[in-house]
Amino acid sequence: MDKLKLQWRIFVFLLGFCLLLILILWMFQTTFLSDMYRFTRKIEIDKAIRLVEQEINNPTLKDILHEIELTKEIMVRPTQDFAPPVQPAPGRFNHRQPETITQVQEFVLQDGSVLSLTFYAMVTPVDATVSTLKIQLIIITGIMVILATILAAIISKHISRPIEQINKGAKTLAMGNYEVKFHGKGFLEIEELSDTLNTAAVELSKVEGQRRELMANISHDLRTPLALIYSYAEMMHDFPQEVTPEQSQIIMDETKRLTSLVNDVLDISNIETGTEKLNKTNYNLTASLQKTINRIGSLVKNEGYQLDFVYDKEIYILADEVKITQGFYNLLLNGITHCGSDKLVVVKQILKDNIVRIEVIDHGEGISESNLPYIWDRYYKVDKKHKRPIMGTGLGLSIVKNIIEMHDGEYGVESQLGKGSTFWFRLEIVK
Repeated sequence: MDKLKLQWRIFVFLLGFCLLLILILWMFQTTFLSDMYRFTRKIEIDKAIRLVEQEINNPTLKDILHEIELTKEIMVRPTQDFAPPVQPAPGRFNHRQPETITQVQEFVLQDGSVLSLTFYAMVTPVDATVSTLKIQLIIITGIMVILATILAAIISKHISRPIEQINKGAKTLAMGNYEVKFHGKGFLEIEELSDTLNTAAVELSKVEGQRRELMANISHDLRTPLALIYSYAEMMHDFPQEVTPEQSQIIMDETKRLTSLVNDVLDISNIETGTEKLNKTNYNLTASLQKTINRIGSLVKNEGYQLDFVYDKEIYILADEVKITQGFYNLLLNGITHCGSDKLVVVKQILKDNIVRIEVIDHGEGISESNLPYIWDRYYKVDKKHKRPIMGTGLGLSIVKNIIEMHDGEYGVESQLGKGSTFWFRLEIVK
């Protein structure tokens, strides 16, 4: 049964259910018919006794008893006068005596006297009835089996067809064809499953595109520093007497790039799988931001970049300082990478009520409105042409998103093409 197709399984179950109903009908109309008839006659006698008990002092009692005999075929006679009717002797065509039911009941009259009545009913032989029902059941059974077979085939095909189509499409989807479309109709659950699979196909297509883009980006980011490291190491090997501090510094800088790339990829993986845990402490957010700005500023100062920090007072928050610093560090690097010709990045700390908002503002090329909803997604790049960042890996916004969400904070971006962008996040402070 487990190896049968869904269509045939439904067909077998429906046909079996119809046959079971026919079997039950046969049993009640043949095997149990006599017993049911006997049980029914006993109930009719009990009802007749209750009726007589209610009307025992009624002057028209004889009429009531006569009506019972006519309508219910129940004879009611005084017990002292009762004599059962003479039944015909068993003969060639009558092999058994008819079965009867006799019940004696005493009633108390209004004057205190007791009247004993005998209720007598014949359980009419049902052999002829059973034979007639058998012939009818044979005809009905044939008709029902044919109709049940046709109905089971139609229903099973109607139910299984959309599921088989979805199964076929799912196999195509599993083979990597994300253009497949599901069109399940007929049942609400089938339509919902089709919609879910269509959504899954779209999301898998996006993930596949992002994966390919990630591989291209990481390959580019890995290839460039590795090529530089190898070329300068080879030159130092071939001409050891001509080694300069600048050459050694290039090797160290490119090694840092590789380390940063690997760390960012690992951070994203650890945060999203839940292996990273928060270590919250009450610390000076303002001082921590200033320290990060000073450190990054000293690294990019020679290239003409300027980092400004604007705040009113120092603020303390309850958070994981290492992770908040990591998130801010990535926003800062993103601002440096995408700032405009003025090479100015402004960081603002804004306090409102019990919420602190950190803004990282650049005056670069900006982001189009159509791209804004996706820039926090993993591996998403607004500019499909690979642009090597000043430092870092370009994977930072996804890290920022996950870190702020871990702290139950809010994050966002405001941007206009040609006017720059403002990346921000908000956290609750400790008073």
